[in-house]
Amino acid sequence: MLIFKDTILGFVASIQVSANDMIRIGDWVEMPKYGADGDVLSINLNTVKIQNFDRTITTVPTYAFITDSFKNWRGMSESGGRRIKRSINLQMSSFRFLKESDIALFKRYKLISNYITIKEKEINEYNNAAENPAGVSVNTRRMSNVGVFRAYAEAYLKQNDSISDNMTVMVRQLAPTSKGLPIELYCFTNDVRWNYYEKIMADVFDHLTTIVPEFGLKIFEEPSGDDITRLGELKPNTIE
Repeated sequence: MLIFKDTILGFVASIQVSANDMIRIGDWVEMPKYGADGDVLSINLNTVKIQNFDRTITTVPTYAFITDSFKNWRGMSESGGRRIKRSINLQMSSFRFLKESDIALFKRYKLISNYITIKEKEINEYNNAAENPAGVSVNTRRMSNVGVFRAYAEAYLKQNDSISDNMTVMVRQLAPTSKGLPIELYCFTNDVRWNYYEKIMADVFDHLTTIVPEFGLKIFEEPSGDDITRLGELKPNTIE
C-alpha cells in the first residue's frame, strides 16, 4: 500500500476527474500551491502536465485536483465573455453639486445628454412639489459631478462594441477609504483572449481616467517623493 500509494491515489483521482469533467486537455487552470498557471498539456494516471504562461512546465499529481483547490477558467472561455472588475479612485474633496452652467455643458455630451435632461426634469418636479419656503438648498435635490461621471462611465461601457451587452454592465460606488471613493467598473469583454482582453480594458481605462477632469473631478494619488521635495522648497509665505 505504501509503495503503490501514489499509483492508487492517481488511479482513483483519474476516474473522478474524468467522471466529473473537472479538467480537460487545453483547459486554463490556476493552482497557486503548485505554482501552476497555464494550459493543461496532458492528463496521466499519476500526473497532470501544465504549461505555464511563462512557457515553463509544471507537473502536478493527479490526486491533487481532488484534494486541493484549483481554478479552471473553462467556464469563462465557453461563455464568450471575460470579466473586468477594476476601480478608479476619486478624490472626495473634488466632489460638488452642479451649477446651471455645468448642466448646460453636460447636455452637450452625447452619451449623457438624455440622462441629464431626464434627471433635470425629475429633480425640478421634486423640488417644485417639496415644501421649502425658506429656499434652503439643503432641502432640495441636486445633481453632483460624481453622480454624472458614474452615469457617463456606464453609458460609455454600454455603447462600447468590445463590451458584451448580454452580460452584466455596472458602474458602482464602493465604500470610501483613505484613498478616496472607488468607482468600480463591472462588465465583460466580448473577446476572452488574454492579449485582446488586456487591450480592451486598457482602452476603457485610458479614456475614463483621462476624461475625469472634464467633470471637475480628480483621481486620488498618494504624494510621491517629488511632491514632498517641491513642498519643502516652497517659502513659508507661499504655502496655502
